Amino acid sequence: MEIGILGLPKAGKTTLFNTLTASRRETGKFSASAETHVAVATVPDDRLARLRDLYEPRRYVPATVQYVDVPGLRRREGGRGEGAESLDLTRLRTAAALMHVVRAFEDPEIPHSEGTVDPARDVATIDLELILADHDLVERRLARLEQATKRGLTPDEQRERKLLDETVRPALEAERPLRTLELDPDDERRLRGFQLLSAKPMLIVIDSGEAEVAGASPESFGIAPGEGVRAIVVSAPIEEEISRLEPAEQREFLADLGLAEPSLDRVIRASYELLGLISFFTVGEDEVRAWTVRRGTPARAAAGAVHSDIERGFIRAEVVRWDDLLRLGSLPACREQALLRLEGKDYQVADGDVVHFRFNV
Repeated sequence: MEIGILGLPKAGKTTLFNTLTASRRETGKFSASAETHVAVATVPDDRLARLRDLYEPRRYVPATVQYVDVPGLRRREGGRGEGAESLDLTRLRTAAALMHVVRAFEDPEIPHSEGTVDPARDVATIDLELILADHDLVERRLARLEQATKRGLTPDEQRERKLLDETVRPALEAERPLRTLELDPDDERRLRGFQLLSAKPMLIVIDSGEAEVAGASPESFGIAPGEGVRAIVVSAPIEEEISRLEPAEQREFLADLGLAEPSLDRVIRASYELLGLISFFTVGEDEVRAWTVRRGTPARAAAGAVHSDIERGFIRAEVVRWDDLLRLGSLPACREQALLRLEGKDYQVADGDVVHFRFNV
């Protein structure tokens, strides 16, 4: 899974990127990076860590998320729709979701690129730039389809033109993000193929000051999440400092701030919820590992996340809840207590399932 991080300059994007990925990319008050940064974050999961302690495996493989931090959007003086030219659109288009880091902190030493701190305005600014970038792409695609009418459009091209001309373009011209559209599965699949930015799920991360981070809500900053959008409040500089502490010191620091967990946990959990993702586990003396699939994934398809041969030769899945396994200490003990279930190919794997796949190829 890849998530693209974007926002206006000096909003705290790279500081948050460093926290999430344990990176040390340079940040400064008086300059903004012009480079795209890519790194992987390990998904913190206490359930998996406890299973590791139970099995003491040779390999321990948590789930991961790849984050792409693109340079801050710079708008030309008075130019609507020209700011997206400063974005690394190629990297953002391939991301499964976008993370917009929004500045909500005051710092007289760091002027805001728009003159004043206004989180709701900045969310609207980024949304508009993405919409206008999408509009440009859609217009170019429709122009190519118009030229292709001379040779005759295929049925697939005709459906594509109808979708873009009658549904997508009107929404963009009304400055409506495409993530809010209700489409049938076939049109939704077609739209995904264009990798349009405003169609991607959006996680808004509000970078606040230390005093506001505990107990603050997105609504208190004038941001009300809508369709396909989640929002959380963090303080990126504080969280980066916390990430460098030992676990015991982290807990003490978080308690002093009135926080239950570090931002890494909250950001990744919000990302999973936004994309409808869950984790299931495979365990053994060789390896304890987390696997990421979409909620509602059937057992046979989930087996494909482990290996295509397992999906192809799927026979059944042996399933137990992670907490039952920890409580009883072994799969045989769970079987004796009738807690180890046999499930077929259509069983929908649940978050926290420990699964052993039986297969034959």
